Amino acid sequence: MVQIGDSKGEYRGIIYRNDSELKAWLGKRPAETALEPELPIIDPHHHLWDTPHRGSYFLPDLLADIGGGHNIVATVFLECQSMYRRHGPAAMAPVGEVEFVNGIAAMSASGNYGPCRVAEGIVGYADLRLGARVRDVLEAEIAAGGGRFRGIRQGVAWDGDPSVGKFASRAVPSHLAKDDSFREGFTQLAKLGLSFESWQYHPQLPDAIDLARTFPDTTIILNHVGGVLGVGPYSGRRQEILASWRNDIREMAKCPNVNVKLGGIGMTSFGFAFHERDVPPSSEELAAAWRQYIEPCIEAFGTDRCMFESNFPPDKQSCGYTELWNAFKRITAGASAAEKAALYSGTAARVYRLTTP
Repeated sequence: MVQIGDSKGEYRGIIYRNDSELKAWLGKRPAETALEPELPIIDPHHHLWDTPHRGSYFLPDLLADIGGGHNIVATVFLECQSMYRRHGPAAMAPVGEVEFVNGIAAMSASGNYGPCRVAEGIVGYADLRLGARVRDVLEAEIAAGGGRFRGIRQGVAWDGDPSVGKFASRAVPSHLAKDDSFREGFTQLAKLGLSFESWQYHPQLPDAIDLARTFPDTTIILNHVGGVLGVGPYSGRRQEILASWRNDIREMAKCPNVNVKLGGIGMTSFGFAFHERDVPPSSEELAAAWRQYIEPCIEAFGTDRCMFESNFPPDKQSCGYTELWNAFKRITAGASAAEKAALYSGTAARVYRLTTP
């Protein structure tokens, strides 16, 4: 395991296995055969990066992961503070990440790397605290995205306990989503036809609900089933937290502009500690652990506003890509064909304006 330090806004303290350790660990469990291999899947949440702290995850790495038998027809890239511009105005640095990913998307679009349309949609970063001035950054990212740019994520995940910071916190104010300058910048998104990815921890869900109610014309995508914490002061309190989280999820679902991503539960911050096992979990074990978060979201939002996500490579700390999608398919085994079409591709295609399978 390696522990990340602070560096220009990088994630603080997240614990990752390095590439060789992770490959060896995942190899301890024989790869599963993909369930329902013909079902088209749009993976609406993955990253691509190359940093000294997190290692590298490029197109060949993603293609190796998605090549395990599931029918991944397209993907959406989510910002991860990688490949920022070194020179020029600091506010424009994130445009470099969009340029980088658009190049990979163009490679994929050639068809030379397989049928999957990698990064058919791109979600970047811009600091909404710039207020109205953030429009210049957003317009530059739209131009850099070559028709693929769909919106931004500005993570507001924060917790006051330093033990939580070892998992997924960024150095942000405690109630960033309620900041006046942040909200002034937020008004620019709908004007440009852009969406917002809401990445917060579960104690911050009331802030996200207030944001969605205040800006009903902006499409919001709730990341990682609302970011439930199960580490630090939240360890050993899963059922207590689940009860309050369900209430917040039901309130969030009352906002028709909000959609939710079903995944991210493999992150170590959820507290399942799969990464500490000698052998990775099976898809049956994953389904048993994750069902309690996925089913309430589907019940509250409906299948037409839910989409499964891989959140790779962060969720790779808990399982392989094939096992992850098998777990989802086990959870939805009783769903109808129309419901599965929405959950695995339809919602993502609508929200991110992608090619419908």
